[in-house]
Amino acid sequence: MSPEEFAFGVAVAVFAAGAIGLFLQHLLPDRFTTGGPRDMIGAVVGLLTLLSALVLGLLIWTAYGVYSGQNLAVQTLAAKDLQLDLALADYGPDATPLRTLIREQIGKTIDQIWRADASDGNFVADNFAGAVKDQRSRQAGLDKLHPTTDDQKQALASASSAIDAIAQSRLQMSFALTDPVSYPLVVVVVAWAAFLFCGFGLMSKGNVMSLAAGAVGALAISSAVYLILDLSDPYSGIFRTSPAALEQVLAVMGKE
Repeated sequence: MSPEEFAFGVAVAVFAAGAIGLFLQHLLPDRFTTGGPRDMIGAVVGLLTLLSALVLGLLIWTAYGVYSGQNLAVQTLAAKDLQLDLALADYGPDATPLRTLIREQIGKTIDQIWRADASDGNFVADNFAGAVKDQRSRQAGLDKLHPTTDDQKQALASASSAIDAIAQSRLQMSFALTDPVSYPLVVVVVAWAAFLFCGFGLMSKGNVMSLAAGAVGALAISSAVYLILDLSDPYSGIFRTSPAALEQVLAVMGKE
């Protein structure tokens, strides 16, 4: 189920709960919705409001952490790729084939991550496999280099360190996308919101304005859920991690 479909389902469920509350308020005798019972309903509504606000805020913050973490990882990856290319440039002409390979791999990485279908169930696994394959091919390229001077040995050590850092960054990017959202927790929060709106309905009078207010509230809850789901999947949807850092590095490497 896509984030849009899930959020739409949340909006319908929450609005329906509010409408049920309005119907019950009209159906039940006044003694069930006035006086002491009304005070109890208000207390429970206040509790659910607090719980929903706290957990929704926490979920949005956690989802934003996934999104911002991927942005930072891409920038780190770009910096390490440039560092690797500079180290190989310092090594000398013998490293030119490896530099060419690395440029091709960066282009393939951009295609694999940003131009693939991120909703595919194999997206994370494919990127993990790609990271391992690139790391092995780069390490194999380094193993073919045989430094003869101190400068070449130092450049090779820097390149080896950069390759390890790049592999670690790509693997962490893949691991961070594995089940970033707890759907059971989201469902629990949606259930709280449904009971909350049902309580609002019990405390309100059934008219057009009440229904309109309930619709606006349901859209607000669904938009919060959509933010959680969309930010947790930073390679599709509205909030997408940008490949600009890698593209800039690739452009710089291509000019040398």
